[in-house]
Amino acid sequence: MITGSYIELERAAVETNFKFLKDLYGDKVKISSVVKANAYGHGIEKYVPLVEEQGIDHFSVFSVEEAFLVNKVKKENTSIMIMGWISDDDLDWVISNKIEFFVFEFSRLLKAIEISKKTGISAKIHLELETGLNRTGLNQLELIKAAELIHKNKESLNVYGICTHLAGAESIANYHRIQKQLRKFNRLINIRIVSELKAKYKHSACSAASIAYPKSRMDLIRVGIMQFGFWSSKETYIQYLSRNKNNHNPLKRVISWKSYIMSIKKVKQGEFISYGTTYLAQEDKIIGIVPVGYSSGYKRSLSNQGRVLVSGQRVGVIGLVNMNMIIIDLSNLPDSKIGDEVVLIGRQGELSISVNSFTEISQQINYEVLASLPASIPRKII
Repeated sequence: MITGSYIELERAAVETNFKFLKDLYGDKVKISSVVKANAYGHGIEKYVPLVEEQGIDHFSVFSVEEAFLVNKVKKENTSIMIMGWISDDDLDWVISNKIEFFVFEFSRLLKAIEISKKTGISAKIHLELETGLNRTGLNQLELIKAAELIHKNKESLNVYGICTHLAGAESIANYHRIQKQLRKFNRLINIRIVSELKAKYKHSACSAASIAYPKSRMDLIRVGIMQFGFWSSKETYIQYLSRNKNNHNPLKRVISWKSYIMSIKKVKQGEFISYGTTYLAQEDKIIGIVPVGYSSGYKRSLSNQGRVLVSGQRVGVIGLVNMNMIIIDLSNLPDSKIGDEVVLIGRQGELSISVNSFTEISQQINYEVLASLPASIPRKII
């Protein structure tokens, strides 16, 4: 079955990005590939084996559902770490499959001990600390209480990590806040009863922090957006360039998103195109219909503003983006045919459409554009 659009993942780009990351971080830091939100829209089940080809054996997800997908396709010795949602009913499956998970509530620790004693399998936990993001995490009193409980239940609880999450490392505006977080994190992990837990990994860095705050790298880095060939922000990219004294972007975009022309027609001058009256043809037009719309992740805010590539040329999206279709202006490409390739994200000839072009028009960040690509779109490796 041929669908209205498809996503391509470039194996060579994955190789390029992880070579850069390994060279940047060195051998002493473990890389955990963050594949939450369906691997940032790239597709967990296709993407994870690509990353394993690069020697990565640790993946971070948000939920049990994502952990289940990784578990289906990963190699036997590859580890999974759940950073967020686990229901009490699912914790049994998590512990039984030796999956690592964050503990940011005391109740989760108690449940883990209960399940471990029932199954005879030690729970692999990462204690998440609240250092100033004010989201999830144990405060100092809760951390000490948790450490006391862990020392009493060493056969049930294996402390794989102690971690925190930084509050917006992609923006220099958060510099003082993040420095304060790092100081607090280091103070908390050096409390005697906590340091005696001898956690395997101490970690705080995401992609942006690993560039902007090298001291945040510690034992493990949770690499998200950079592995896919995107910088967390322009500021992060500028920081990298300034420290490395070059103008070369070492990252390569992994994803391309493509569709086809499904219909072509002529519209006379003075006619409105698509729903409502947002686009009036100022002259005779040739239009193409493409089977992608806001239900496919092509945002309605791109109406009359989006750009796509056809026959190596950039053409405009005209009229409102529909639920399942967009209309493109083919007036300068009169030889276009039904079935011609339409590039929504990616390269065609000498031109390319970047995710940034979506973000600037639709007021989204690149994370949001990627994460909103539906799982139902087929992914294939090139």
